[in-house]
Amino acid sequence: MFNNSILSHIALESGKHPRHSLIWLHGLGADGNDFVPVAGELELPAAIRYIFPHAPQRPVTINGGYVMRAWYDIAAQDIGARQDEAGIRASQADIEALIAQEVARGIAPRNIYLAGFSQGGAIALHTALRQKEPLGGVLALSTYLPLADMASGEARPDALRTPVFMAHGSNDTVVPYALGKSSKDALEKLGCEVEWHEYAMPHSVCTEELQDIQRWLTERLRAA
Repeated sequence: MFNNSILSHIALESGKHPRHSLIWLHGLGADGNDFVPVAGELELPAAIRYIFPHAPQRPVTINGGYVMRAWYDIAAQDIGARQDEAGIRASQADIEALIAQEVARGIAPRNIYLAGFSQGGAIALHTALRQKEPLGGVLALSTYLPLADMASGEARPDALRTPVFMAHGSNDTVVPYALGKSSKDALEKLGCEVEWHEYAMPHSVCTEELQDIQRWLTERLRAA
């Protein structure tokens, strides 16, 4: 029996009987459809179950209270200030329910990957650090570590063994490059293995980045 309150999501399988799951979180104002094309572009050496959840609808302060899909509220232009701790933790619980669903389907935690862009990447990082067992990896794209000052006290020792791929645009004006880089430094200070990539792009995803993601995932899937 699966949780009836689990987030609405899109699920795709790249082959029969997948032994790996990749939960991919979209950015602010988008939905699960945003990264579905990636599933068709990545050429990976194993069957994958892709899960693209839809964030809940909520008012977003920085956008005048307009209701949109968001993993948490953003109160100010400085996204690192006045963080919505309650919203972040609620989304963590939502993603943990998806992880539990995959475990119930027979996927080992070490074969579950979290990925996310912008807000989605923030939730992916936040959630991965708080798991009892290490996950297969985290893809954190154009994002940052939320509630960074709490991470050292809340991160689980085994979760720190989850490898992290971080990518950021040097011309990003939405999630500033400096915030992404300082988050990378904070993760390494915690003891995480972080592979950092930067690209001459704004707040987006580029072809070179997808090629690097494919290589990084391929290495880990072959080693699993």
